[in-house]
Amino acid sequence: MTIERIATAFSQARASSRAALIPYIAAGNPLPESTVPLMHGLVKAGADIIELGIPFSDPMADGPIIQKAAEHAIAQGVGLSSVLSMVQDFRQTDTETPIVLMGYANPIERMGQAEFVQRAAAAGVDGVLVVDYPPEEVVEFGEMLAAHDLAPIFLLAPTSTQARIKAVSQIAKGYVYYVSLRGVTGAGHLDTADVAAQLARIREFVSIPVGVGFGIGDAVTAAKVAEVADAVVIGSKLIDIMNKASQPCEKDKQTQAAIDAGCAWLSDIRLALEQSARQLA
Repeated sequence: MTIERIATAFSQARASSRAALIPYIAAGNPLPESTVPLMHGLVKAGADIIELGIPFSDPMADGPIIQKAAEHAIAQGVGLSSVLSMVQDFRQTDTETPIVLMGYANPIERMGQAEFVQRAAAAGVDGVLVVDYPPEEVVEFGEMLAAHDLAPIFLLAPTSTQARIKAVSQIAKGYVYYVSLRGVTGAGHLDTADVAAQLARIREFVSIPVGVGFGIGDAVTAAKVAEVADAVVIGSKLIDIMNKASQPCEKDKQTQAAIDAGCAWLSDIRLALEQSARQLA
């Protein structure tokens, strides 16, 4: 399945005339044992694809909310091997929802690229987004992913040059993730008119779907982005809501509190995307 699973998810969203919904969560947060139940809950709440964050001690593109979530996961012993095991557990009962691993080069380099790709494919991963792997420097890694039918996914930003967009277009599979703001995750105010203009520039060269993330923290903004993007990616706000819901709870109740709060909020985002699609139809 792999890349095909991602294509199917976008195809199904297009059939409903709406943007796909892609939540990002940090593996191991709030608890290691909460991740797989949370993934299943997000699917029931309307997620089309799940981006699963690999905890890393120096996540340079992430804002304080995701940084704290990663630190919390690492403190509980969650690493790359743990994340792959979580995906494998998820696949025991869900063989349809695409899973994209998002993280940084260091954990992959420590495991070894070849071993990582083999284990990711065996676990049921569909795509890999490595923040600090530019397309110009990952030819061999891209070939490994292709050999296992895994999608190499790349970031583009407002500052991306035409040359960078072209380079990404030649190697990216599945979808491209457009970072809508200059800065880190969870920051700033989103200018949807600028997003529309930037996506038009990207689509001159990129033929696969383009998802938009960073700065999307409510249903109104999500619906606006959905008018021009193929997918809406939401991370920091979702994690913040789950963390705030789970923190006051006893440890044995934290998982359910996080799932309930996060999935209720994501359901509202999914409803907004569906309503936006009906209005545009």
